[in-house]
Amino acid sequence: MGWQKAKRDLSPTPLVLLLFRFLAGFTGDCDAFVGLLIADCCSVTVETCLWDSASRVMLVGWGGNNGSTLTAGVIANREGISWATKDKVQQANYYGSLTQASTIRVGSYNGEEIYAPFKSLLPMVNPDDLVFGGWDISNMNLADAMTRAKVLDIDLQKQLRPYMESMVPLPGIYDPDFIAANQESRANNVIKGTKKEQIEKIIRTSVQGKEQSGQGSGVVDCNTERYSNVCVGLNDTMENLMASVNKNEAEISPSTLYAIACVMEGVPFINGSPQNTFVPGLIDLAIKNNCLIGGDDFKSGQTKMKSVLVDFLIQGDLQEQCGDDMVSSNAILYEPGEHPDHVVVIKYVPYVADSKRAMDEYTSEIFLGGKSTIVLHNTCEDSLLAAPIILDLVLLAELSTRIQLKTEGEEKFHSFHPVATILSYLTKAPLVPPGTPVVNALAKQRAMLENIMRACVGLAPENNMILEYK
Repeated sequence: MGWQKAKRDLSPTPLVLLLFRFLAGFTGDCDAFVGLLIADCCSVTVETCLWDSASRVMLVGWGGNNGSTLTAGVIANREGISWATKDKVQQANYYGSLTQASTIRVGSYNGEEIYAPFKSLLPMVNPDDLVFGGWDISNMNLADAMTRAKVLDIDLQKQLRPYMESMVPLPGIYDPDFIAANQESRANNVIKGTKKEQIEKIIRTSVQGKEQSGQGSGVVDCNTERYSNVCVGLNDTMENLMASVNKNEAEISPSTLYAIACVMEGVPFINGSPQNTFVPGLIDLAIKNNCLIGGDDFKSGQTKMKSVLVDFLIQGDLQEQCGDDMVSSNAILYEPGEHPDHVVVIKYVPYVADSKRAMDEYTSEIFLGGKSTIVLHNTCEDSLLAAPIILDLVLLAELSTRIQLKTEGEEKFHSFHPVATILSYLTKAPLVPPGTPVVNALAKQRAMLENIMRACVGLAPENNMILEYK
């Protein structure tokens, strides 16, 4: 129960290492602009290991709109399903996925730019080979959950139903204090016991799934909760967090319990919702166990548009009203300590279901005190935006666990920092290691990710100078 079986032969393959060396440039600290900074360089060697077995994805809230849509989408692509819409015969695709539907510039030849598929640069897991499982407080099978979500066309649902009827989520952690009251009627599939016992149960089911269906690629939390209180002595350190679990403290959230179980087992955990799953004690635990964690909140739709538009307005020398890291980058427009006005209101309208309406207004100050206002309206099925992002998070998290590097003078290879900033392009509130600046500008996030991929195959970082044509 609770597992999608792999269709292809996914027997282990021999491990192979891709080994490359590149020069990394960096600048030292400076207190003020001094006219010229000399970049230091060091040699960095990167190795990437091939995956060796089937890759498993577990979703917290598997039976929700996002979980059922993602599972359906991967099956539709794997089986090559097509279906009739009112406009045309539609073929399954991975549109909206950074890893599956975008390209990276790798150079030029005879004056022509050369691009390669993003997924081709490094040995990435084929999404068609993913094996799905997960937990949910409802025991509704994935076929019925897909119907309830009302996201996919009926013709597609009919073709997918035979593949999804046997998929039933494992029991999930239910705490009515943390989730919406309307979920109570669905809660017929719950893990009972203390918080410590719930963690132990999650670990057992995760281990059983690993034995049945392959190695773990990671766990993604698709459930939305209220924020947890962060308190000294409760969850501020690893020791206090684990002591609070043992004491069955009420303020330890379900998503934090799932994350603790994953970190203890060395399974990457990604928070796709806005709550503060990664309390300080949990971050400490992940760093100690060297287990990848990433988040927070899937960046889809208008949030992605906002990170582009705010960057455009501020870098275009117009004083816009929102975006912290972008604001701090321009001391000409904003005085020290000055912050823009920023208001977000979210309402759920049952009639429109998964079809999200986003209405955004951006007002900026222009030349000689004038005002410019940009208004945007977007309508889209939220789960069709989120599903490819979940897929990318899983694939990139899995890939990053196979990348190791060492700089000149280091004897041993080491992995990236457990707090995965490499995933920030895909999240609204990027989780970063303590003391690390948060970058929200979309272009910078994309450039960071692409340049890491390039470095892993020995290509220089892209800087867009194209100096040979100047």
